[in-house]
Amino acid sequence: MIPVVVLCGFLGSGKTTLLNHLLRSARGTRIGVVVNDFGQVNIDAFAVSAQVDSMVSLSNGCLCCAVDGSELGEMLSRLASADLDVIVIEASGLAEPQTLVRMVLDAPGVTYGGLIYVVDAVEHAAVPDLDKHLRIADLVVVNKIDRGSVSLDVDVPVMPVSFGRIDPAVLFEVRPPSSGPRQLSFDDLDDHSTHAHASYASVSVELDGVVHPRLFMEFLRSRPPGLFRIKGFVNFGFSSLALHTVGAFVEFTQAPRRRTQLVLIGTDVSGLREAVESCVVTEPFDEQEMLWVLRYLQQPST
Repeated sequence: MIPVVVLCGFLGSGKTTLLNHLLRSARGTRIGVVVNDFGQVNIDAFAVSAQVDSMVSLSNGCLCCAVDGSELGEMLSRLASADLDVIVIEASGLAEPQTLVRMVLDAPGVTYGGLIYVVDAVEHAAVPDLDKHLRIADLVVVNKIDRGSVSLDVDVPVMPVSFGRIDPAVLFEVRPPSSGPRQLSFDDLDDHSTHAHASYASVSVELDGVVHPRLFMEFLRSRPPGLFRIKGFVNFGFSSLALHTVGAFVEFTQAPRRRTQLVLIGTDVSGLREAVESCVVTEPFDEQEMLWVLRYLQQPST
Protein backbone atom coordinates (compact mmCIF):
# COMPACT_ATOMS: atom_id res chain seq x y z
CA MET A 1 0.00 0.00 0.00
CA ILE A 2 1.11 3.55 -0.65
CA PRO A 3 2.51 5.33 2.42
CA VAL A 4 1.00 8.71 3.24
CA VAL A 5 3.23 11.26 4.97
CA VAL A 6 1.43 14.11 6.77
CA LEU A 7 3.41 17.35 6.78
CA CYS A 8 2.23 19.83 9.41
CA GLY A 9 3.50 23.02 11.01
CA PHE A 10 2.34 26.51 11.85
CA LEU A 11 2.08 29.30 9.28
CA GLY A 12 5.50 30.24 7.92
CA SER A 13 7.39 27.36 9.50
CA GLY A 14 8.70 26.14 6.12
CA LYS A 15 6.41 23.26 5.13
CA THR A 16 6.24 24.26 1.48
CA THR A 17 9.99 24.80 1.35
CA LEU A 18 10.52 21.30 2.73
CA LEU A 19 8.03 19.83 0.27
CA ASN A 20 9.70 21.58 -2.66
CA HIS A 21 13.03 20.14 -1.56
CA LEU A 22 11.55 16.62 -1.43
CA LEU A 23 10.18 17.02 -4.96
CA ARG A 24 13.52 18.24 -6.28
CA SER A 25 15.56 15.60 -4.47
CA ALA A 26 13.52 12.43 -5.02
CA ARG A 27 14.26 11.99 -8.72
CA GLY A 28 12.52 8.94 -10.15
CA THR A 29 10.19 8.63 -7.15
CA ARG A 30 6.57 9.33 -8.04
CA ILE A 31 5.04 11.54 -5.36
CA GLY A 32 1.40 12.42 -4.95
CA VAL A 33 1.08 15.83 -3.31
CA VAL A 34 -2.14 16.79 -1.57
CA VAL A 35 -2.37 20.44 -0.59
CA ASN A 36 -4.89 20.80 2.21
CA ASP A 37 -6.52 24.23 2.24
CA PHE A 38 -4.13 26.98 1.09
CA GLY A 39 -0.58 26.76 -0.18
CA GLN A 40 1.63 26.77 -3.22
CA VAL A 41 4.03 24.21 -4.63
CA ASN A 42 6.81 25.26 -6.97
CA ILE A 43 8.75 22.63 -8.87
CA ASP A 44 11.08 23.33 -11.81
CA ALA A 45 9.60 26.81 -12.25
CA PHE A 46 6.10 25.27 -12.49
CA ALA A 47 3.74 26.81 -9.94
CA VAL A 48 0.65 25.01 -8.69
CA SER A 49 -1.73 27.23 -6.77
CA ALA A 50 -4.08 25.49 -4.36
CA GLN A 51 -7.54 25.48 -5.84
CA VAL A 52 -10.18 23.12 -4.50
CA ASP A 53 -10.88 20.10 -6.73
CA SER A 54 -7.78 20.66 -8.86
CA MET A 55 -5.35 17.94 -9.85
CA VAL A 56 -2.41 18.55 -12.15
CA SER A 57 0.61 16.59 -13.36
CA LEU A 58 4.00 18.01 -12.43
CA SER A 59 6.89 17.89 -14.87
CA ASN A 60 8.75 15.25 -12.81
CA GLY A 61 5.95 12.68 -13.02
CA CYS A 62 4.34 13.63 -9.73
CA LEU A 63 0.76 14.66 -9.13
CA CYS A 64 -0.54 17.64 -7.21
CA CYS A 65 -4.08 18.19 -6.06
CA ALA A 66 -5.80 20.52 -3.63
CA VAL A 67 -8.72 19.68 -1.38
CA ASP A 68 -10.53 20.93 1.66
CA GLY A 69 -10.84 18.80 4.77
CA SER A 70 -14.06 17.05 3.80
CA GLU A 71 -12.58 15.80 0.52
CA LEU A 72 -9.27 14.52 1.81
CA GLY A 73 -10.33 10.91 2.37
CA GLU A 74 -11.86 10.67 -1.09
CA MET A 75 -8.73 12.13 -2.70
CA LEU A 76 -6.48 9.65 -0.90
CA SER A 77 -8.60 6.80 -2.21
CA ARG A 78 -8.29 8.14 -5.75
CA LEU A 79 -4.53 8.58 -5.49
CA ALA A 80 -4.16 5.06 -4.04
CA SER A 81 -5.12 3.66 -7.45
CA ALA A 82 -2.48 5.74 -9.24
CA ASP A 83 1.07 4.61 -10.00
CA LEU A 84 2.65 6.44 -7.07
CA ASP A 85 5.39 5.57 -4.59
CA VAL A 86 4.30 7.91 -1.80
CA ILE A 87 1.70 10.57 -1.02
CA VAL A 88 2.61 13.72 0.92
CA ILE A 89 -0.12 15.86 2.48
CA GLU A 90 0.91 19.45 3.06
CA ALA A 91 -1.52 20.59 5.72
CA SER A 92 -2.76 24.09 6.27
CA GLY A 93 -0.86 25.97 8.94
CA LEU A 94 -4.08 26.00 10.95
CA ALA A 95 -4.99 22.33 10.43
CA GLU A 96 -5.46 19.90 13.31
CA PRO A 97 -2.85 17.13 12.86
CA GLN A 98 -4.94 14.58 14.79
CA THR A 99 -7.79 14.91 12.31
CA LEU A 100 -5.53 14.40 9.29
CA VAL A 101 -3.90 11.32 10.83
CA ARG A 102 -7.31 9.75 11.50
CA MET A 103 -8.32 10.34 7.87
CA VAL A 104 -5.16 8.62 6.65
CA LEU A 105 -5.69 5.62 8.93
CA ASP A 106 -9.28 5.27 7.69
CA ALA A 107 -8.53 5.64 3.98
CA PRO A 108 -8.43 2.38 1.97
CA GLY A 109 -5.42 1.46 -0.14
CA VAL A 110 -2.88 3.54 1.80
CA THR A 111 -0.80 3.10 4.91
CA TYR A 112 0.37 5.62 7.47
CA GLY A 113 3.77 7.13 6.65
CA GLY A 114 4.13 9.34 9.69
CA LEU A 115 3.30 12.83 10.94
CA ILE A 116 6.14 15.26 10.29
CA TYR A 117 5.83 18.50 12.28
CA VAL A 118 7.90 21.50 11.15
CA VAL A 119 8.95 23.95 13.86
CA ASP A 120 10.28 27.44 13.12
CA ALA A 121 13.49 27.80 15.14
CA VAL A 122 12.93 31.56 15.31
CA GLU A 123 9.16 31.94 15.82
CA HIS A 124 8.32 28.73 17.72
CA ALA A 125 7.26 30.58 20.87
CA ALA A 126 4.30 32.13 19.04
CA VAL A 127 2.80 28.81 17.91
CA PRO A 128 -0.46 27.93 19.71
CA ASP A 129 -0.78 24.39 21.12
CA LEU A 130 2.75 23.53 20.01
CA ASP A 131 3.32 21.05 22.84
CA LYS A 132 0.06 19.24 22.02
CA HIS A 133 0.98 18.87 18.35
CA LEU A 134 4.53 17.74 19.09
CA ARG A 135 3.23 14.95 21.33
CA ILE A 136 1.58 13.19 18.39
CA ALA A 137 4.36 13.83 15.86
CA ASP A 138 6.53 10.96 14.62
CA LEU A 139 9.36 13.25 13.52
CA VAL A 140 10.03 16.89 14.41
CA VAL A 141 11.92 18.99 11.87
CA VAL A 142 13.37 22.18 13.37
CA ASN A 143 13.74 24.49 10.39
CA LYS A 144 15.74 27.72 9.96
CA ILE A 145 18.57 26.73 12.31
CA ASP A 146 20.74 29.12 10.32
CA ARG A 147 18.76 31.90 12.01
CA GLY A 148 18.10 30.55 15.50
CA SER A 149 17.97 27.56 17.83
CA VAL A 150 15.43 25.87 20.07
CA SER A 151 15.53 23.06 22.62
CA LEU A 152 12.48 20.79 22.53
CA ASP A 153 11.49 18.29 25.22
CA VAL A 154 9.98 15.55 23.04
CA ASP A 155 10.20 11.75 22.87
CA VAL A 156 10.55 11.57 19.07
CA PRO A 157 13.46 12.15 16.68
CA VAL A 158 14.32 15.82 16.14
CA MET A 159 16.09 16.86 12.94
CA PRO A 160 17.59 20.38 12.75
CA VAL A 161 17.74 21.70 9.17
CA SER A 162 18.04 24.86 7.13
CA PHE A 163 15.80 25.67 4.16
CA GLY A 164 13.78 22.46 4.68
CA ARG A 165 16.65 20.28 3.45
CA ILE A 166 15.78 16.83 4.71
CA ASP A 167 16.89 13.69 2.91
CA PRO A 168 13.78 12.08 1.36
CA ALA A 169 15.18 8.63 2.22
CA VAL A 170 14.32 9.40 5.84
CA LEU A 171 10.62 9.58 5.01
CA PHE A 172 10.03 7.14 2.15
CA GLU A 173 11.61 4.78 -0.34
CA VAL A 174 13.53 6.61 -3.05
CA ARG A 175 13.88 4.93 -6.42
CA PRO A 176 17.45 4.56 -7.63
CA PRO A 177 18.38 7.15 -10.28
CA SER A 178 17.82 6.05 -13.85
CA SER A 179 20.84 5.53 -16.06
CA GLY A 180 21.64 7.84 -18.91
CA PRO A 181 21.99 11.60 -19.21
CA ARG A 182 19.57 14.01 -17.60
CA GLN A 183 19.32 17.76 -17.29
CA LEU A 184 21.06 19.21 -14.25
CA SER A 185 19.05 21.32 -11.84
CA PHE A 186 20.16 24.09 -9.51
CA ASP A 187 19.93 21.58 -6.68
CA ASP A 188 22.78 19.60 -8.28
CA LEU A 189 25.01 22.68 -8.07
CA ASP A 190 24.23 23.33 -4.42
CA ASP A 191 26.88 22.54 -1.80
CA HIS A 192 25.39 19.51 -0.04
CA SER A 193 28.20 19.44 2.51
CA THR A 194 26.34 22.13 4.44
CA HIS A 195 23.04 20.27 4.46
CA ALA A 196 21.64 18.53 7.50
CA HIS A 197 21.42 15.12 5.81
CA ALA A 198 24.00 13.72 8.21
CA SER A 199 21.69 14.23 11.19
CA TYR A 200 20.18 10.78 10.69
CA ALA A 201 21.66 7.32 10.36
CA SER A 202 20.56 3.84 9.36
CA VAL A 203 21.60 0.35 10.37
CA SER A 204 20.86 -2.90 8.54
CA VAL A 205 20.31 -6.16 10.41
CA GLU A 206 20.22 -9.63 8.81
CA LEU A 207 19.58 -12.71 10.96
CA ASP A 208 19.47 -16.41 10.15
CA GLY A 209 17.70 -17.51 13.33
CA VAL A 210 14.07 -17.41 14.44
CA VAL A 211 12.80 -14.26 16.16
CA HIS A 212 10.59 -14.70 19.23
CA PRO A 213 7.35 -12.68 18.79
CA ARG A 214 7.09 -11.53 22.42
CA LEU A 215 10.73 -10.46 22.64
CA PHE A 216 10.49 -8.59 19.37
CA MET A 217 7.33 -6.73 20.40
CA GLU A 218 9.00 -5.81 23.68
CA PHE A 219 11.85 -4.37 21.62
CA LEU A 220 9.40 -2.34 19.51
CA ARG A 221 7.59 -0.98 22.57
CA SER A 222 10.85 0.07 24.22
CA ARG A 223 12.63 1.37 21.12
CA PRO A 224 14.53 4.64 21.71
CA PRO A 225 12.95 7.98 20.81
CA GLY A 226 15.60 8.62 18.16
CA LEU A 227 14.35 5.71 16.03
CA PHE A 228 11.95 6.95 13.34
CA ARG A 229 11.37 4.09 10.87
CA ILE A 230 11.84 0.33 10.64
CA LYS A 231 11.25 -1.56 7.41
CA GLY A 232 11.91 -5.10 6.26
CA PHE A 233 11.02 -8.69 7.09
CA VAL A 234 10.92 -10.74 10.29
CA ASN A 235 11.16 -14.53 10.43
CA PHE A 236 9.02 -15.70 13.35
CA GLY A 237 9.48 -19.36 12.51
CA PHE A 238 5.79 -20.13 12.02
CA SER A 239 5.58 -17.38 9.40
CA SER A 240 7.54 -14.48 7.94
CA LEU A 241 5.97 -11.03 7.99
CA ALA A 242 6.85 -7.70 6.41
CA LEU A 243 7.24 -4.94 9.00
CA HIS A 244 6.54 -1.23 8.63
CA THR A 245 6.89 1.14 11.58
CA VAL A 246 6.94 4.90 11.75
CA GLY A 247 7.08 6.52 15.15
CA ALA A 248 4.73 4.55 17.39
CA PHE A 249 2.80 3.10 14.42
CA VAL A 250 3.39 -0.63 13.82
CA GLU A 251 2.05 -2.69 10.91
CA PHE A 252 2.77 -6.24 9.74
CA THR A 253 1.71 -7.69 6.40
CA GLN A 254 1.98 -11.19 4.94
CA ALA A 255 5.22 -11.95 3.13
CA PRO A 256 6.93 -14.96 1.51
CA ARG A 257 9.05 -17.01 3.88
CA ARG A 258 12.51 -15.47 4.20
CA ARG A 259 15.19 -14.59 6.74
CA THR A 260 14.99 -11.55 8.98
CA GLN A 261 16.19 -8.45 7.14
CA LEU A 262 15.57 -5.03 8.71
CA VAL A 263 16.63 -1.45 8.10
CA LEU A 264 16.34 0.93 11.05
CA ILE A 265 16.42 4.69 10.41
CA GLY A 266 16.67 7.46 12.97
CA THR A 267 18.72 10.18 14.59
CA ASP A 268 20.29 7.67 16.98
CA VAL A 269 20.69 3.99 16.02
CA SER A 270 23.37 3.01 18.51
CA GLY A 271 22.77 -0.36 20.13
CA LEU A 272 19.84 -1.27 17.89
CA ARG A 273 21.61 -4.13 16.13
CA GLU A 274 22.35 -5.82 19.45
CA ALA A 275 18.78 -5.22 20.64
CA VAL A 276 17.32 -6.96 17.56
CA GLU A 277 19.80 -9.81 17.76
CA SER A 278 18.75 -10.46 21.36
CA CYS A 279 15.26 -11.37 20.08
CA VAL A 280 16.58 -14.50 18.31
CA VAL A 281 15.95 -17.77 20.19
CA THR A 282 17.16 -21.32 19.69
CA GLU A 283 14.54 -23.07 21.83
CA PRO A 284 11.12 -23.84 20.23
CA PHE A 285 8.09 -21.86 21.37
CA ASP A 286 4.33 -22.35 21.14
CA GLU A 287 2.49 -20.96 18.12
CA GLN A 288 0.23 -19.07 20.54
CA GLU A 289 3.13 -16.64 21.00
CA MET A 290 2.30 -15.32 17.52
CA LEU A 291 -0.66 -13.51 19.09
CA TRP A 292 1.82 -10.85 20.19
CA VAL A 293 2.23 -9.75 16.56
CA LEU A 294 -1.03 -10.83 14.91
CA ARG A 295 -2.92 -7.90 16.42
CA TYR A 296 -0.80 -5.66 14.19
CA LEU A 297 -1.30 -7.76 11.06
CA GLN A 298 -2.88 -5.82 8.21
CA GLN A 299 -5.51 -7.92 6.48
CA PRO A 300 -5.43 -7.84 2.67
CA SER A 301 -8.08 -5.76 0.95
CA THR A 302 -10.96 -7.61 -0.71
